[in-house]
Amino acid sequence: MTAQTVNPKRRFRGKPRGRELDNDELSALRQLLGDERDHPDLCRRDLLIEHLHAIQDGRGHLPLTALRALASYMNLPMAAIYETATFYAHFDVIHDDQRAPPAITLRVCDSLSCRLAGADALRARLEAGLDASEVRVLRAPCVGRCETAPVVEVGHRHLGHATSERVAATLATGELHPEPIDWSRLVDYRAAGGHALLADCRAGRVSVEALMHEMEEAGLRGLGGAGFPTFRKWHFVRAEPGPRYCVINADEGEPGTFKDRYYLEREPHRFLEGALVSAWAVEAEALYIYLRDEYPGLHRVLREAIGELETAGLIAPGYVVLRRGAGAYICGEESALIESLEGKPGKPRHRPPFVAQKGLFDRPTLVNNVETVYWIPLIHTRGAEWFASQGRHGRKGLRSFSVSGRVRYPGVHLAPAGITLRELVDEYCGGMAEGHGLLGYLPGGASGGILPASKADIPLDFDTLQEHGCFIGSAAVIVLSDQDDLRGVATSLLAFFADESCGQCTPCRVGSEKMLALLEREEWDAAALTRLSQVMMDASICGLGQAAPNPVLGLLKDFRPELANQNLIIRG
Repeated sequence: MTAQTVNPKRRFRGKPRGRELDNDELSALRQLLGDERDHPDLCRRDLLIEHLHAIQDGRGHLPLTALRALASYMNLPMAAIYETATFYAHFDVIHDDQRAPPAITLRVCDSLSCRLAGADALRARLEAGLDASEVRVLRAPCVGRCETAPVVEVGHRHLGHATSERVAATLATGELHPEPIDWSRLVDYRAAGGHALLADCRAGRVSVEALMHEMEEAGLRGLGGAGFPTFRKWHFVRAEPGPRYCVINADEGEPGTFKDRYYLEREPHRFLEGALVSAWAVEAEALYIYLRDEYPGLHRVLREAIGELETAGLIAPGYVVLRRGAGAYICGEESALIESLEGKPGKPRHRPPFVAQKGLFDRPTLVNNVETVYWIPLIHTRGAEWFASQGRHGRKGLRSFSVSGRVRYPGVHLAPAGITLRELVDEYCGGMAEGHGLLGYLPGGASGGILPASKADIPLDFDTLQEHGCFIGSAAVIVLSDQDDLRGVATSLLAFFADESCGQCTPCRVGSEKMLALLEREEWDAAALTRLSQVMMDASICGLGQAAPNPVLGLLKDFRPELANQNLIIRG
């Protein structure tokens, strides 16, 4: 045999590839998070996003040196840390050759409701009037305060009906923390009969079967958008072998939606009782609450409310786990939310299997919306018939409509399921805003489509809007008037979807950007828009890409005369 020739020029690495670990950064990380050598649980992958929040909260940004230290701390590849940190909009990853951002960040909401209220002009005034070396001004998607549009987040304090003068005054005072929330404490909730249902469930006085039947008779459905019957979802999860988990989706990011925030701010303990009953119904090992990062004041409220439950002995310490999102609309999709809870980028999973079969940590998982579980104690106390009898026009139940746009009294309005837009505006919203006439409306937020004023008498509920190319979703109603630019409406909505696409699938990633480009042209090619819409609806992995074309298709179907009056030429 011929002896193997040794290449004298070959050199072996004496150390790993990549940048060297900064030991001072690792020491600082241990001071901040705890010493992982003594507490190995701190290295769990599902804690990654929480650790990133802790670093960003303390330093105002995420330098690469800190991310390298975190990779060593958690024994994860740097690529995994970097991929997750750069996926979420609220994390500021700063490379070694970049300067840290200014100490103060302003986020100007540019959702449709805020744009109707002048957000673009407000942002321009702020950019021109502030020192960019001290304050940076960013655009932000919907921050869940559409009833007080336009909204600016100054540090972590939200200013509704914002003006440049109010922003300047807030900066001068230095009040950059979340505004205080006056919420109902546990002692008051229990004095009013709260937690009676949870106690009866745990004591065996109420069975799972009886409660499921009660929810079925009431007609309670998922109120986050999909409308799936609550009792049936419980049944599917219970049919799977344990251990099981329960997850509450408090990541309402649909433009126009703010009802979950409304209920959480006022009665967090009613929500928590409903969530705990849901967890009991599926015998969950733990209850996770995923709260959007745009609600920093609520993070404190829920943390304190959970602490009250633990102190009162109503839950074991650590049973309820509160997690923060980090600025990603896609995490409102249940499988993307679970990916985020596991410390990963929030990209939707292919289905099947469904999360009821393989969800959090690959175990059967019940995912419910905030408002869905909020109603459970009330339905049990007042009876299924009380809830079911509230509807109009042949529909059952109550709906919490988040109404914004051109109405006199925007806000959360609790109204009968099946109410029409005209009835909702006239009876609950005080009519149209002064000087505005109804042109159209979005019945289910940005993704729910758009309907003209001539269809303002359609009952608003699940299963009533599909034949018109729309759906009610989370009941986020945005009202448009005869003074609004429809091209601007379309480009605003598609810009949102293009920005919020997770990028996982080509039909959504490329399709949303291409559709936006087509809408920004002087003339609209209806045939091209329709073909592209069909591809996105047929081939996108999740509801974001599938629903993004809905408002465009609605405009092409029902608003051609109005578009022509606004000097937009449509070919085809």
